[in-house]
Formats: sequence, structure tokens, C-alpha cells
Amino acid sequence: MATLAEKCKEGPEGIKESIFFFGLEYRLNHLIATYSKPYVALLDGVTMGGGVGLSVHAPFRIATERTHFAMPETKIGFFPDVGGSFFLPRLDGCLGTYLALTSEPLMGVHTLYAGIATHYLHSSSLPDLEQRLSELAFADNASITERNNIVNATIEEFVTGLPPNEPFVFSGDLRHRIDRCFGRSTIPEILAALETDGSEWADNTIKTIKARSPTAVHVALMQMRVGREWTIQHTFQREYHIAAHFMHHPDFTEGVSSLLIRKDASPPSWTPPSLEEVKAQDVKAFFQPPAGARKLEMFKTGAPDYKDYPHAFGLPSEEKLGEMVRREPFTPRGFVAAVVEEYAGKEGVKQKVIDVVERRCGRDENGYLTWVGGEW
Repeated sequence: MATLAEKCKEGPEGIKESIFFFGLEYRLNHLIATYSKPYVALLDGVTMGGGVGLSVHAPFRIATERTHFAMPETKIGFFPDVGGSFFLPRLDGCLGTYLALTSEPLMGVHTLYAGIATHYLHSSSLPDLEQRLSELAFADNASITERNNIVNATIEEFVTGLPPNEPFVFSGDLRHRIDRCFGRSTIPEILAALETDGSEWADNTIKTIKARSPTAVHVALMQMRVGREWTIQHTFQREYHIAAHFMHHPDFTEGVSSLLIRKDASPPSWTPPSLEEVKAQDVKAFFQPPAGARKLEMFKTGAPDYKDYPHAFGLPSEEKLGEMVRREPFTPRGFVAAVVEEYAGKEGVKQKVIDVVERRCGRDENGYLTWVGGEW
């Protein structure tokens, strides 16, 4: 990012080079998202920025105790790119919006619970897993689904359990707060909901949002709202245009220079300086092609285009769990057992289902679960 910000300071030619870089990056991200062979990403350490784009769209995303995931772009006057428009709005509830606006990090096993990772292993297991994966052989006529299933079974062989006494940080009452506050339609409404909440978490979250680039925060919220309807290819084409707009906006060079180059003790000088001064028409302009912009052509033509990931090797989504509850009667214990059985005892499933039952379900007169719904 530092190199790109310095390029933008050089004028039109430098800006053009920076935009070209993002085009290459997003085309690579799209290639990964539509790759026709098994793709395994190891999130063993800091996973931010470009590292997210190289991993989050893979069917297999392995977290370890050393994983440090975040989308910190609003800190530097940018937006959650590399497909953030696609994967963040598809996380449970309003968790994606919360992560996008606040840059809140996820550590270790919490990336599994959040839906970022599909598996959790101890880092000491990775060398043996890599060796085992390199030895896999597939039939020539095996489909990508069959190959992925074999890879999934292989990864599961190395799972030795999840950290004990470490429930998901964004579960229970905190998830209720996140969904209640970040399900609002505008930044002023989100801030008002946080003020009404009045908790220490809410107060800290308000301070966090107000410290970010006001323009980037407003753009990120709109991105979360419209991205849920974008296909995977459309996502990168639209993000390419948004990135181009940011290369012309002073917040990008200011944020990167202040936080990554100069490493100032004082906060960056944003333009405009406050959330209240950002105009709606200026935010909408980020979602229109810049003057003279061309459509981003992908590396892989004819690739499958989809609105939801075609692979599901992680924990079940809340949406799926809700569908199950609405479809047939379950007692709480019976529901947990049924989902755990469906997912072949996958680590983390039981913990997630219990949280969802406690947070999203009621009971009818016969003791069967009912789906309460949410406020987002």
C-alpha cells in the first residue's frame, strides 16, 4: 500500500499505475475464486489486505492458533476490497458489516467460528498436512466436487480439537448488540443505535468508527448493503472501479502516509474530516465507473459466476440452521445432535449450534424449537 500511495502522489501516471495494480490483483482473486482444482489456503499468521484476497475465496481455509485476520482498510482511507464486497455481507447476521467498518481483528479459532476459516489446526500439524496433500492422487475423470471432498477428508484427519474454554468472542449478548446496531441503513443510524446501547463496547466502537476515514466508512457500509446481490465476477469489476476512485481521493494517500509511512502519533487528516460532512452523492459516485474506465476483463473467461460460494466446508451458516428449524420439529438436544451428525462430528459445529439455539430460537408449547429471527 505504501508504494501505491507514493505512486499516487506522482500525479496522473502514478495513479494510473496504482489502478493497474488493483486490476491485476482482483483478476487473480477472481481466478482463485473460480479455480477448477482444489485450492488450500493456510492462514497461519497475519492475514490482511492482499493475504485475504489470496485465501478467503478458497474452498479450504485453515486457521491456526497464530492466525490474525482483519480487514483494516478503513484505517488507511480505503475500502474492504479483494472481494470483501462478496464474503463479508455473506457472514452471519451483521458480523461482516461490523468487521468492515471497525477493522476489528479475529484471532485463531475465532476465524473458524466467524466463517472466515473452514478448518482449525494447530500450526505444528501443517508440515505433515502439506506432505499428505502432496501425496493425494485423483482419478483422471474425478470432478472438482469429488476432489474437494477427498481434500476435505484429508484435512479433517489432522484436526485434533479446538482450544478449550475459548468460546466465540462475537457470540451471545455481544452478537445481539452487533446485529441490532449494525443492521441499520445509515452511519448516523448505526451511531445512534450504539449510543442508545450505552455499553462500554458500544462507546469504544463509536470512537473506533469516528477514528476511521469518514469517506471510507460510508463507502464500506454501502458496499456491505449492495455487495450481497453481486456475483463473484461482478464483485471484482465493481471493486476495481471503487479502487480507482480511491486512488484519486486524498484519504488514501493521507491514511497510508500517516499510518504506514510516517507512522504519525496524531491521527490522519481526513477529507472531509467528519462522518457528518460526507455527502450521499459523493458516496454514490464511488459505485459508478470513473470517467473513461473500462470493464475489468478476468484472466479466466467462461468461469462459473455465482452469487453464493459453491463450496461449503466450514461451519453451517445461521441461515441454514434457521431453515432446518423452520422445516421440521426439533427439541434443542435433538437439533444439536442432528446437525453434528450431518456434519460428521466436525469440530466447532456443536459449539456454534448451541450458541445459535440460545440466541435465535424459542420454544413452542411442545418444547420444539421455533426460529425467533433477528433485527437486521
